[in-house]
Amino acid sequence: MTEVAAAGFQPVTEDARPTPQAPLAPALVWLMAVTCGLVVANIYYNQPLLAEIGRTFNLSESRVSLMATITQVGYTLGLLFVVPLGDKRERKGLTLILLLCAAVCMAAAAVAPTFTLLAAASLLIGIFSAVPQLMIPMAASLASDEERGRVVGKVMSGLLIGILLSRTISGYVGAHFGWRTMFWVGAAVMVLLTGILARMLPRNQPQFAGSYGSLLKSLGTLTAELPVLRRSALVGACMFAGFSAFWTTLVFFLESPAYRYGSDVAGLFGLIGASGAFAASFAGKSADTKGADYALNLGILMFLGAYLLLGFGGYYLVGLIIGVVILDIGQQITHISNQARIFTLRPEARSRLNTVYMTASFIGASVGSFVGGLAWVHFEWPGVCAVGLAFVVLAYLVNRFYGRSGGSPATVG
Repeated sequence: MTEVAAAGFQPVTEDARPTPQAPLAPALVWLMAVTCGLVVANIYYNQPLLAEIGRTFNLSESRVSLMATITQVGYTLGLLFVVPLGDKRERKGLTLILLLCAAVCMAAAAVAPTFTLLAAASLLIGIFSAVPQLMIPMAASLASDEERGRVVGKVMSGLLIGILLSRTISGYVGAHFGWRTMFWVGAAVMVLLTGILARMLPRNQPQFAGSYGSLLKSLGTLTAELPVLRRSALVGACMFAGFSAFWTTLVFFLESPAYRYGSDVAGLFGLIGASGAFAASFAGKSADTKGADYALNLGILMFLGAYLLLGFGGYYLVGLIIGVVILDIGQQITHISNQARIFTLRPEARSRLNTVYMTASFIGASVGSFVGGLAWVHFEWPGVCAVGLAFVVLAYLVNRFYGRSGGSPATVG
């Protein structure tokens, strides 16, 4: 193992490695999947509610859309500074602490008297909602080599369904009960989930023995040493940017003269997109059998086709619906394939590998929300679709050409 002792690593010998794992109980896999879905929803509840929040505080579309960006920035900070602790601290205890903190912040958002305080609460919600990125490496560490792709795919199915259904639920609740009610509901769900996981989630002790500073320093070491990690992170950033540009601006498109729908209908598009979340399981199986690159290229192609359809047919309801389904399937396939690829690189550092990848991805998501909001303000729907196409083309070029020469087979995919 070449990972620098100065970066805080204590090399794992063959004798110190965990014994092969028995297949995970389906109930535990589903518990992890549901946890990911319920927690990641905290980040996306606000998207169908942006127009209503803007009316509450008398804000322009461009300013209120910053709330989605701020929440994703918070999630990125959680990925960067909290998730690496999954390789150092016992993951169950860390998860429970984060869930309780998220509940408090959701309640603070529900009573926020000004947009500034709501934005501050949203930043903290993002930070403490990084739990799914602890669950996924935990599932990968508990799974055997033969089932790892399938297990990660199933857990990711829960996360992706949570992302999409959160928009449906919040759109409905916001339209009928007000946007503050949605944050109260989210806080209650976090408290309930904490109680369930305290009883049912197994303890999972990681192997890293260095300090927190060396833990963070090792993120740079891993990034420098692994071209596959860098390539996956860049592809993930581009794909999440294109994905986020669409979902951040969809509510404005649906409320525009093209459709004249409310937040409840905008939320229903999350339900439509959720029908594609089961592609995560397919992606995991494909990564196990055909290799991650095969599924990744398929996902990029579908994402590209979706944005072409949305650009030319998005003004027709059937075109918009089909485009949403294809877009979500493409995003999910590329995301699972990227994670399956990086989790094979350094088994003892899966939380940190996931940190590098997901931090890049949510930096991309934040950029996508911001650029998508600007594109909507200046060019409306054609501008949003042009932004999405630009990001997916960049993802293809990075995956095709970056980090493909030099290095050893172990590090270059």
